Amino acid sequence: MAAIQTIGRRKTAVARIILNEGKGEMLVNKIPAAQYFQTEILLGKLAQPFELTNTKDTFDVKVTVTGGGVNGQAEAVRLAISRALCEVNPEYRPMLKPDGLLTRDPRMVERKKFGQKKARKRFQFSKR
Repeated sequence: MAAIQTIGRRKTAVARIILNEGKGEMLVNKIPAAQYFQTEILLGKLAQPFELTNTKDTFDVKVTVTGGGVNGQAEAVRLAISRALCEVNPEYRPMLKPDGLLTRDPRMVERKKFGQKKARKRFQFSKR
């Protein structure tokens, strides 16, 4: 199998991955995933596509992720992994689709407007 490259995005985080056959090693920005994403919840998000498709220790993943926070980065990586698994075997698609792992979450931070404190919050109004 040739290396598969995919991209995943969430908020302002962008994850580029290279998926190869291997022993299940995952490097995020040249650091082991367990060191980069230190909480169990985030590591669970990364493992979710592999658990649903029963391919836990069959692929090595190299990830380059930039922007956003840790949670957004983890979800961007999860989307990229899900897309790569669908390229490996199209039969994985019906397993991943119901859990929303192939859907790009479009929600972004709303921009701040001029004359206001934040996007929707306004400065205090004084009648007199």
